[in-house]
Amino acid sequence: MNNIKACIFDLDGVIVDTAVYHYKAWRRLANTMGFDFTEQQNEQLKGVSRVRSLQLILGWGGVTKTEAEQEQLATQKNIWYTEMINQMTPAEILPGAREFVESCRQAGLKTALGSASKNSMTILDKLDITHLFDAIIDGNKVSKAKPDPEVFLKGAQELGIEPQYCVVFEDAIAGVEAAKAGGMKAVGIGDPELLHEANLVVSGLNKVTVEQLEMLP
Repeated sequence: MNNIKACIFDLDGVIVDTAVYHYKAWRRLANTMGFDFTEQQNEQLKGVSRVRSLQLILGWGGVTKTEAEQEQLATQKNIWYTEMINQMTPAEILPGAREFVESCRQAGLKTALGSASKNSMTILDKLDITHLFDAIIDGNKVSKAKPDPEVFLKGAQELGIEPQYCVVFEDAIAGVEAAKAGGMKAVGIGDPELLHEANLVVSGLNKVTVEQLEMLP
């Protein structure tokens, strides 16, 4: 099988879409400071750390805050976000995601989660899919953000599989770059124009088969 032995999945935008909850929580925060921002602006926050996201938002609102105040604001945003994801149900898994991860396991491939989110475990538990992953690497286990490959290399390490035998599933440019930097193959989930560095680009996990992984360039 084209030497593919493991699949490493990003969480947000690949298995579930929590972006809507991030957007609602950040907007609520912006509104408390007397301004708003658009969904278009929100696109700039995808795959960006909480601290950097807050800095961008404050910039849009022309608001200046001390470092201590920024920390409080970021914490408040996360409280609201956590409240929302705690209401999630298995119905929110993206089409075909559960089935594809299950088919990878049935084919004898190892599976790992590689996400920057510190809330990954909560989300996986709410979706009832924690058991589908042999290793879970989240924001609590890594210090470097994508495009640094740390999160994926740790996933490969925990699975006991060399990076060149791993395929990463990612919806962000930085994630595809991280996979490549780690010496892995990448399947992009989303826009082929944006994710052109990936070995294959599909619109969702319901549009890819385990057999296709054998043929990745």
